[in-house]
Amino acid sequence: MKIDVIDINDYRVSSAEKVKLKKWATRTPPLYTSEEHYKELLGGDTKELSALQRLLYASNEYSVLLIFQAMDAAGKDGAIGHVLSGINPQGCEVYSFKHPSEEELEHDFLWRTTCRLPARGRIGVFNRSYYEEVLIVRVHPEILRSERVPGKTDWNGRYRSIVDLEKHLHRNGTRVLKFFLHLSKEEQRKRFLERIAKPDKNWKFSQADVAERKFWDEYMKAYEDCLSATSTRSAPWHVVPADDKYNARLIVSRIVIEALRGLKMSYPKMTGARLSELQAIRKQLEK
Repeated sequence: MKIDVIDINDYRVSSAEKVKLKKWATRTPPLYTSEEHYKELLGGDTKELSALQRLLYASNEYSVLLIFQAMDAAGKDGAIGHVLSGINPQGCEVYSFKHPSEEELEHDFLWRTTCRLPARGRIGVFNRSYYEEVLIVRVHPEILRSERVPGKTDWNGRYRSIVDLEKHLHRNGTRVLKFFLHLSKEEQRKRFLERIAKPDKNWKFSQADVAERKFWDEYMKAYEDCLSATSTRSAPWHVVPADDKYNARLIVSRIVIEALRGLKMSYPKMTGARLSELQAIRKQLEK
């Protein structure tokens, strides 16, 4: 059974749009009819993604950067792990950005992530990213003290730096796809309780996670301003309903597939000299 048609424009934040997250759903009707159907659909997507990644690698012209941002327990790890499960590890790098190191604090806020950008032919994944610098740093301005930024921080200035970087990347062949996994506060509460109830998930939970819930409204405002200021035609944000993990993964996989399909890629063409060389090698091997 094929997946229902997904209009990725339903999830894309248009440039200059003023985002109000209460108007964006955290749950939508499922694109699958059962768990088996979900596995069948995602399996088909991972197979196609694998083929597209090989073509990306062989053409060696473009690179793709996937950025995942979300509140805790929204399913970033699961989305990355399941959607990209068929990708050749040699052509994909995943980076999770935590609290910056002392070395990283000696540079501007874009430095540590810029060092991890994907090379041509590869897919890079940022599990959290430079966007933390206009999200958690905005909610917790005390973090700025450790960054030793001179003067008063201008959030609009940081937005402009991010947009300029992403425009630069696009001009040079890196396609940036950004996903905000939109989780409801109630669903987060349920997932936290599940992490406590299941021993194999205890390690994923701490008191700090609960403490951050007190800042939910502040985070939503920071996300709204960020999405509004940094979703562009060349590097759009996608607000993915995340209360249903299966649905979220299917939506993400479709968006990535459509982006890769849209690239002008082809396998290297064989020259006459190269074909002659291959025929000569074949004759040697057939002896």
